[in-house]
Amino acid sequence: MFLSDRDIKKAVSVGSITLRPFSESQLQPVSYDIRLGNQFIANDEHATHAVDPARKIYAKTREIEVKDGAEFVLHPGISVLGTSKEYFGSDKFLIQIGGKSSLARIGLMVHNTAGIINPGHFLHVTFEMTNQSNVPIILRPGMEIAQITFSMISSPPERNYKRVGRFAKDNWNHFVPAKKKKASSKLSSKR
Repeated sequence: MFLSDRDIKKAVSVGSITLRPFSESQLQPVSYDIRLGNQFIANDEHATHAVDPARKIYAKTREIEVKDGAEFVLHPGISVLGTSKEYFGSDKFLIQIGGKSSLARIGLMVHNTAGIINPGHFLHVTFEMTNQSNVPIILRPGMEIAQITFSMISSPPERNYKRVGRFAKDNWNHFVPAKKKKASSKLSSKR
């Protein structure tokens, strides 16, 4: 079950949803519009031969900061990472991120597959933006770029993301190794 606008507003006011800054003008009937931040990470295609995730070989990248009022030009077929102006999260609700249809119609994809924010994850979300069009798209910090929805979960999770999540401390560090699982006490006692 998704939260309605009145339930989102109520959850923010009682603190079961963190959403900073919060503006009622960004509240939709069952979602909240989030804005594009000022940081981008782009691949350095001239310094990268290939990406091989199995061998932990990733693209060389460069971070770009764009001031408010300035523009970032996203060329056709190019993917970049960006961040949200809003900081948000909840211990109580599952949060899902989705694109805005007005931007999808011009060819902007804001996330490839990472659309779920687990309970316990508080962050400036990282966008995986791709220009699927055949013309450049101008992105501006502060523009409404995506929307988030909030869903009830059946019970509190046994494993909160604050404790088990790879990106719980730094969502902008993109190649954090997976956390190692602790051996169970039965395995430890047999050694």
